Amino acid sequence: MAHPLLAFPATVNEHAARVTAGLVVLLTLATILTTGPTRLLLLTLLTLGFALRVAGGPRYSPLARFSVHVLVPLLRRSPRLTAGAPKRFAQALGLAFSATALSLSLPGWHHAATVTLVMLAAAATLEAAFGFCLGCRIFGQLIRLGLIPEDVCADCADVTARYARAKAPTLEIPRAEVDIHVR
Repeated sequence: MAHPLLAFPATVNEHAARVTAGLVVLLTLATILTTGPTRLLLLTLLTLGFALRVAGGPRYSPLARFSVHVLVPLLRRSPRLTAGAPKRFAQALGLAFSATALSLSLPGWHHAATVTLVMLAAAATLEAAFGFCLGCRIFGQLIRLGLIPEDVCADCADVTARYARAKAPTLEIPRAEVDIHVR
């Protein structure tokens, strides 16, 4: 079991995830458009942000905290909770892509780093604009293939529980998330 300081929430607010993804898109585009030491600094911040979100969800990430505590309240929408495990997996993929781009930039392979960042921006844009979490989709497929045990995310594996909770007034599971995890 993970140390409590490194625990990822069992559920996350879909609105906060989407707003954070939008901020990731902006930071990634800013990184793509810069050069030199500024690019390396932005890449480092992008990578560190993903590492912090993987480690503890929104607790340690400045982008996520800004989303959760400032931007999402401005939306004035009821929380829409979704399973945390697939979101953590998606953050881990973001970490892999941003760390790869950083690693490619250090020896000067800027074109390869830019291609990697464009892929990251595309995935984050899907989440921010359309609520389609590519990492969540991959996570669901890995559960279906048996590469990730179902007990890692009981919510992802058990559709009936999700539908029952979707009827409850305090929990709304978007149809897209149901389709993402079960096919």
